[in-house]
Amino acid sequence: MTACQALILAAGRGERMRPLTDHTPKPLLAVRGRPLIEWHADALRRGGFDPLAVNCAWLGDQVQAWAQGFAAAHGCTVAVSHEGRDFGGALETLGGICRALPLLDDIFWVVAGDVFVPDFAFARDAIDRFARSGRLAHLWLVPNPPHNPQGDFGIDAEGHALNVGADAAPRHTFSTIALYRKALFAPPLCNIAAGNPHGSRAALAPLLRAAMDNRGVGAELYAGPWTDVGTPQRLDELQGS
Repeated sequence: MTACQALILAAGRGERMRPLTDHTPKPLLAVRGRPLIEWHADALRRGGFDPLAVNCAWLGDQVQAWAQGFAAAHGCTVAVSHEGRDFGGALETLGGICRALPLLDDIFWVVAGDVFVPDFAFARDAIDRFARSGRLAHLWLVPNPPHNPQGDFGIDAEGHALNVGADAAPRHTFSTIALYRKALFAPPLCNIAAGNPHGSRAALAPLLRAAMDNRGVGAELYAGPWTDVGTPQRLDELQGS
């Protein structure tokens, strides 16, 4: 199979969305008549990114069934990294990316399956610019929502993402949308082997912060609509907007 050019993260339990997620994986909850994950998959397909990959754990068979149905309906390929079947649960963001790494191209998109960003364009020229930059990652940041008022990262005048403290200004929220180079997930920054054969669970933020300290991460602000669908209330608000 041709290497996948994108990974949609769909492995989390979605505790804050219970009871909705007791029987449905959060990325399969419907927004305006379509599963959250499908908004990303359609946008990636429109951008020419095929094949793509998804990871799953909680109620992973439902995610796998969605992937098979979407691929059949659109004549594309959706590979599945099944963390739940292989390791009994989700491997967190870094662990999940490392697990899926053998499926992925040298440069690839990642986006969380539980954010709603209907107007974002996954564009080929973004990959071309990123490839020329020589950086290890490029992040799209958004204005801070009420549930994350302190933000996550800064941006300098040259477009580098900054690992800055909460007292430094300004900071923006990581949208979860990013381009990554496989070299980011290799020593010396990352010690989890490609394919994550031991099922190591690890968060992504410490790796990104270490790369930022080496000026290896770019960033830009995205001003379009974006929602972290983290609570039933936010989901309800999207249905009527």
